[in-house]
Amino acid sequence: MSVLVVLVVMLLLLLIRVPVGFAIAIAGTFGLYLDGGLSVVVGVLQSAPAAAVSSYSLSPIPLFILMAQFVVASGVMDDLFRATQVWVGRIRGGAGIAATGAGAMFAAVSGSSTAAAATLAHTSTTKMIDAGYSTRISTGLVAVVGTLAAMVPPSIILVFYAILAEQSVGKVLVAGFLPGALVTLALIATLMVLIKVNPSAAPPGQRHAWRDKLRSLTSAGPVLALFALVTGTVYFGVATPTEAAALGAVGGFALLVARKRATWAAIKHAITETISSSVMILMIILGAHILGYFITSTRVTPTVVDWVASLDVAPIVIIVFLALCYVLLGFFLDQIAILALTVPVVLPLVTELGYDPIWFGVLIVLLAEIGLVSPPLGLNVFVVARTAGRPAAEVFWGALPFVLAVVAVAALFIAFPEIVLWIPDTMTAE
Repeated sequence: MSVLVVLVVMLLLLLIRVPVGFAIAIAGTFGLYLDGGLSVVVGVLQSAPAAAVSSYSLSPIPLFILMAQFVVASGVMDDLFRATQVWVGRIRGGAGIAATGAGAMFAAVSGSSTAAAATLAHTSTTKMIDAGYSTRISTGLVAVVGTLAAMVPPSIILVFYAILAEQSVGKVLVAGFLPGALVTLALIATLMVLIKVNPSAAPPGQRHAWRDKLRSLTSAGPVLALFALVTGTVYFGVATPTEAAALGAVGGFALLVARKRATWAAIKHAITETISSSVMILMIILGAHILGYFITSTRVTPTVVDWVASLDVAPIVIIVFLALCYVLLGFFLDQIAILALTVPVVLPLVTELGYDPIWFGVLIVLLAEIGLVSPPLGLNVFVVARTAGRPAAEVFWGALPFVLAVVAVAALFIAFPEIVLWIPDTMTAE
């Protein structure tokens, strides 16, 4: 009964727009009070804050955020879009492919879905529309491409999951690479099908000289080098995730300086945003820690695991049901909140069914990201709609075919988990 009361309290707090971290912490504290009284609450609150936010494994989060802020401030997205368009511009729909490819590269060094969508919308959506692309396809594609930042390493969301699930941060990070690449290819394939069905949705392609193609590599090179620096050092065991994040932050600052954007205002804004985002995430971790004490005291997790184990259904049926639940949660909650609320309860069940925690983390992050382009929350959609000056409903409809492509890729991961686990299983070191 106390679990139901705590859930109701938490939902009410979220409905009145209490910040997620505070809502989880207040609900968890109230649950502890109901379950054990004031003495239990005092005991937990005396130790929980330090235990929750003093872990060394949390260090990559602010460093990756700082790297992302420096990269965004450098204005590199314009060059990425132009460089990619030079290589694929001769194809009908080349600008859309360029936006997808540039978005994937930018996601690899930004780590923020909303920032990626906003930047990509500013640099490519209006250019695509002006060139004669369908507004639905242009805006919908960009909104979905922005979600790649949650999947392509270094992803802040995947780091957060690794901490909650007590998994190797390095393995969880690199596990997102191949899925991110497959989602990118699925989006490009969907775009080409849409254009094949309706050729008027995109203008004819334009050829570019090899001289221009080779020159474009100088624009994309620094971003690819930064991605290789961060992800490669983790994969080959040269650096820990924290060390790689620090290298990434330094590399992001070097990119800012090299592009002559390193003004005091830009640096101050990057640091301020990093502090704000980091504190928000740490507060959610603290709230999840307090809620975790309550969940443990009520023995909810073993009860759920035992109940599911008694069901006469195949494990994959349960996984599909959980996947649908995560998609639905994404309609109403942001991704970090979803992970904080569900991972402590759901992960033991998934491992009991015989599935790998790293695979499950990649899957649920992919599913939760669908919420960023689905009503009513649809944060990426509203960001793109505002930037492009288009109605949000038009962007939602434009995103639908690409969302279905993401769902198809998620179904592939459910059917073949080894796709996700192949790269982390070949890592040189953790």
